[in-house]
Amino acid sequence: MTTGDRLGKIDLLGLASSAKIARAYVYSVLYRAGRRDLDDIETVVSEVFTNAIRHSESGRRPGGLVQVRVYDDGATSRVEVTDEGSPNGIPAIPEQADPVSEGGRGLWLVRELFSSWGWGQDHSGRTVWFEVSRTSSRHFDDI
Repeated sequence: MTTGDRLGKIDLLGLASSAKIARAYVYSVLYRAGRRDLDDIETVVSEVFTNAIRHSESGRRPGGLVQVRVYDDGATSRVEVTDEGSPNGIPAIPEQADPVSEGGRGLWLVRELFSSWGWGQDHSGRTVWFEVSRTSSRHFDDI
C-alpha cells in the first residue's frame, strides 16, 4: 500500500490515559470508512501507543506528543504512530510473548497479527506503522 487516502490525524499528549483516546479515534475513523473488523486494530493501536510513551521522549518530557495517522485505500488500512524518538533503537521483539509479563507484547502482537508493518526513525521522531487488508484472516484469537 502506498498509504492511500489519509482519513485522519490526531496529536495526543504522551500520557497513559491518551492510549484510550488513540484507540477510540482509530476505531471511529476506520468505522466511518466502512471497516468492521476492528478488534485487533484497536488492541495493537493501544499497545503501540503505550510503547511510544514508555520508550520515547514523548512520555518522558512534560507536554510530549504522540501523533496517530490513519489511512485507507479501500482495500487496506494503515495506522502510523509517531513519537518524539529516543536515543535507543526499537526494542527487541521476543520470539514468544510471556503471558504473565506486564509488557513486551506490543511489537510482538504487531508482528504476529499484521504481515505488513515496520518502523523508522529520523530527526523528527520514530514511527511504527502497520497495515491490514480487508481480507486479512489472522486474528488475535488465532495466536
